[in-house]
Amino acid sequence: MAATTAQPMGSLPSGLGICTTAPDIFYLPELVFGGLVWILVASTHVMPPNPLGWVMFVSVFCFVITFLWMIIFAAGGHKNNPGWAAADFFYHFIAAVFYLSAGVDLAYITMLMKIGTLRIYQIDIAAVVFAFLATLLYFIHAILSAFRWKSF
Repeated sequence: MAATTAQPMGSLPSGLGICTTAPDIFYLPELVFGGLVWILVASTHVMPPNPLGWVMFVSVFCFVITFLWMIIFAAGGHKNNPGWAAADFFYHFIAAVFYLSAGVDLAYITMLMKIGTLRIYQIDIAAVVFAFLATLLYFIHAILSAFRWKSF
């Protein structure tokens, strides 16, 4: 009979352990919702280029960095160093702030563009919802990463 061992507090997961630990289980939903924001904003007509350019930057940047971060953790590149726990918290906090600003910009632009076609308006509303869901996921991940960092 195989015994299951819980991961000690203050250690960073590697391998498939990132699919079972509290903060790291959010990697895949962050990628999904961030990717949906990226796809939905890219599929609409970019009327005011500046705010939607920021939304695209945030969604692409966070998607790529989160994917790389997940690969580093899965490959065990962190070597259970407490500096990685701090970096994990700081990255996810910055990503939450970025997504919050992008979601507010996108919601504002969507509210102003009500007059456009119904299809584009619905796509923009979906992008706003997914941007705020991504914000929530990154924020929860940052909070749980802060707890893990402080327990090191």
